[in-house]
Amino acid sequence: MTICVHARGADIPTLGLGTSPLTGQACRDVVAHALHVGYRHFDTSSRSGAEGDVGHAIRHSDVPRDEVFVTTKVWREELRDGALQRSAQASLERLGLDRIDLLLVHWPNDDIPLAETMRALASARSQGLARHVGVANFPAEMFLRASELCSAPIVANQCEFHPLLDQSAVLAAVRSTGAAFISFSPLGRGNQIQSVALSAIAQRHGKTPSQVLLRWNVQQAQVCAIPRSSNPGRIAENFAVFDFVLSDAEMQALTAMARPDGRQVNPPFSPHWDGTTAHAAVPAAAQV
Repeated sequence: MTICVHARGADIPTLGLGTSPLTGQACRDVVAHALHVGYRHFDTSSRSGAEGDVGHAIRHSDVPRDEVFVTTKVWREELRDGALQRSAQASLERLGLDRIDLLLVHWPNDDIPLAETMRALASARSQGLARHVGVANFPAEMFLRASELCSAPIVANQCEFHPLLDQSAVLAAVRSTGAAFISFSPLGRGNQIQSVALSAIAQRHGKTPSQVLLRWNVQQAQVCAIPRSSNPGRIAENFAVFDFVLSDAEMQALTAMARPDGRQVNPPFSPHWDGTTAHAAVPAAAQV
């Protein structure tokens, strides 16, 4: 049985697999293995070059299509009315599937009116290109404005989230609408999330630090997580987070790890984030 977050008419599997930057046979093999392990939520984007491989693996698996939730995204330069719908159509064709389960605006773009983008996003849904629509990398105020401007329900906001980064403002905004918060980089980048508290919690539960970090994510209300890995053992390990529960004290100890420079994905075109962050460009491959 797949555990889901219920968000404005969408049932989004609580734990998914991020596929970027994998492409080709490596991507197909990873998705196939993840399906075998039990994953039913896969995240890709028009920018990644992996949509065709993700779709191929799903089409050639023994898992019924109705049990798999596929998310893809429209790049920030394609957010005009007309361009967004064409991008969604192209994504659907590359995936080779009957539908996109969740179509996201990948990053906001201040050069394109948000009202126009939300109109186009709702249009993509009404045309049957996607079952559900949402956004990614939207800070709190922008997310609430987008929700008001879109005639279709915004069911999710996908943002960076891990214990080093305080996302309380955007989390509150997302929850206030009944949408889901989908965590990318839930394990951070480059093994930066380390602490005595994290190690002690992992040892106490007989789990790895990564499993504890993922549990911290999905144990929070309305939060899904999409870790990514190309290692078959790690993919299976990351999925084994539903057989233990963190105490309130353990959750608080991890949340207390947040720091002002905790944001790790912050390209030059980022919006004005909630709270205080350090601005540092990241490689294109890391711009989930």
